[in-house]
Amino acid sequence: MADRYLHFTGTAPGRFLTRRLGLPRPAALRRWSPGTPTLDGPLLHLTAGDSAVTGRLGALLAATGLDVAEPGAPAPGPGTSGRPAGIVLDATGVVTPDGLARVHAALHPVIRSLAPGGRVVVLGVRPSADDHHQAAAQQALEGFVRSLGKEIGRGATVQLLRIAPEGVDAAESTLRFLLSPRSAYVSGQVIELTAAVPGPVADWASPLAGRTALVTGAARGIGASVASVLARDGAQVFCLDVPAAHDELAATAERLGATALPLDITADDAAERIADAVPGGLDVLVHNAGITRDRRLANMPADRWAPVIDVNLGSVLRTTDALLEAGTLHRGGRIVATASIAGIAGNNGQTNYAASKAGVIGLVRSLAPRAAADHGITVNAVAPGFIETKMTAAVPLFIREAGRRMNSLAQGGLPVDVAETTAWFAQPGSAAVNGQVVRVCGQSLLGA
Repeated sequence: MADRYLHFTGTAPGRFLTRRLGLPRPAALRRWSPGTPTLDGPLLHLTAGDSAVTGRLGALLAATGLDVAEPGAPAPGPGTSGRPAGIVLDATGVVTPDGLARVHAALHPVIRSLAPGGRVVVLGVRPSADDHHQAAAQQALEGFVRSLGKEIGRGATVQLLRIAPEGVDAAESTLRFLLSPRSAYVSGQVIELTAAVPGPVADWASPLAGRTALVTGAARGIGASVASVLARDGAQVFCLDVPAAHDELAATAERLGATALPLDITADDAAERIADAVPGGLDVLVHNAGITRDRRLANMPADRWAPVIDVNLGSVLRTTDALLEAGTLHRGGRIVATASIAGIAGNNGQTNYAASKAGVIGLVRSLAPRAAADHGITVNAVAPGFIETKMTAAVPLFIREAGRRMNSLAQGGLPVDVAETTAWFAQPGSAAVNGQVVRVCGQSLLGA
């Protein structure tokens, strides 16, 4: 369903009324397209005080193809009136509360010059377990970033990226994602990287070339969009969904040049049938299949509770364990599960759904380090917020409008926003991204 309010606020009368009445004024988000694959304008590389990684970071930013400029320098290429399209602030050297003044001093003079739809990425490091002064300063960056994301406006986003000082090169795929139109609906997030060596990427326009991916729940909605983006990025895709969705599944697979796999993911032999269908093995496994059976707990019978837990969580655990044990997932592979902001913040009438999605987060946090150590496989999750789908279109008007506006970008996301985040997790260059739960919610005002 079209967001008529978003369209209205883009008109002259809409701008006038929303300004006078103090209503939300969402900015149209610029997403990836073949004609707009990158941000337009220079990228400012700033440093808050001393840093041991500034030189290596500068070389890495230059390698992304973005035009890196110093503050006050003329734009080195075409842009939006010379305004920076992105700002990267290296705050890895901030080790005391006094050092936070350097964060303010670096960003305060330039933040208003950021182009509409711009990107701000603050780089930090993991808070120390041994130095409580460093831990206080680095944790302070999280509050700073989350607050800046809520006030910056004009469709801009703000993230905190914690890097391992010895693994700066491992940040390339993440910086490319965060500093691009692909991350349009991701804001206010804290992403922590390991020092794992990234896999080679021959062509960043097709980072999944030569890799095989399976997406569950792929007949429609978010799953179909995930399959589409993975195929766009070069993957050979297998689209799995229940036999009852055969026609839609077949149409999606045919459109993408993918393979349809009608299969109930909760079946006892689901993993065995997946392994048989992909004799060459898998590089990417995306657990997207999910259902809802909403009702308040007092009115929820067991037959509405059990299927949600089994589809959304039980099948994910069983299938993942079996495919890992069978060696179907290649070393260097990627597992991406779909959580939800409901699993983080809870939701009225969704105790079953929220429990299942919180369970997915627990799975990711526990399995990620072991899967990396034992199999060389990363495990991450996307946690969508309000995404414009047929399901949300059926939500009553006022609840739907509240869901759309209660985030820093004041609008709902699109299935492609979840898909772009999934594709970033899936890249061979994202080996350092492990155990992360990234909310695709426009920085929802609910939850952490």
